[in-house]
Amino acid sequence: MPRDGALDPKQEILRTSARLFQQRGYDATSMNDVAAALKLSKGGLYHHFQSKDEILFEIMNHAMEITQERVLNPLHGIADPEERLRTLIRLHIEVVLSPRDREITVMLHENHPLPPSLRKRINARKKEYVHFLEKLIAEVQKTRSQKPREDHGSGDAGKTKVSPRAAAFALLGMINWIYQWYKPEGDLQTQNLIPQFTELVFGGFFA
Repeated sequence: MPRDGALDPKQEILRTSARLFQQRGYDATSMNDVAAALKLSKGGLYHHFQSKDEILFEIMNHAMEITQERVLNPLHGIADPEERLRTLIRLHIEVVLSPRDREITVMLHENHPLPPSLRKRINARKKEYVHFLEKLIAEVQKTRSQKPREDHGSGDAGKTKVSPRAAAFALLGMINWIYQWYKPEGDLQTQNLIPQFTELVFGGFFA
């Protein structure tokens, strides 16, 4: 049993592996490297995972579990579509910027070679999230279209409505790319990133 507050051995392996894969690159990191970083024998590592592919799959799967637990589950019970979308944006940014889980979530969005059967399972979970977001954006568009708005004249006539699918991919791309440029000591902190990204979405996709 792990000590109070300690990760169980498999979780420790996943976090350490994710950090090594991010720092060194997946191809350049061996099972020996992972075992050495954990101060485990190679046999001790293979007791939990049979291959590097299995570790990578479990990292990605764990990232989807984190997304489900911390982003999607809290949306239950929020009836208003706009409020659900604002909450999703906030929670997804917080997960991406969480120091505790950064390596785990980064691995989900990087392009690493998984065997086809494992890649198919991860991609299916990613698609579920995209479809959820696409449906939510469509709900927001519908809700907004039913609200009275000012007549902006013929200048709006040539505008193309953003498709929910394009908006979903654009939003996820924006949020999932934050880790590439975010600096904790920089001017853009989580508390002001969230309102600015939210304004980009609502002022752009739904303008």
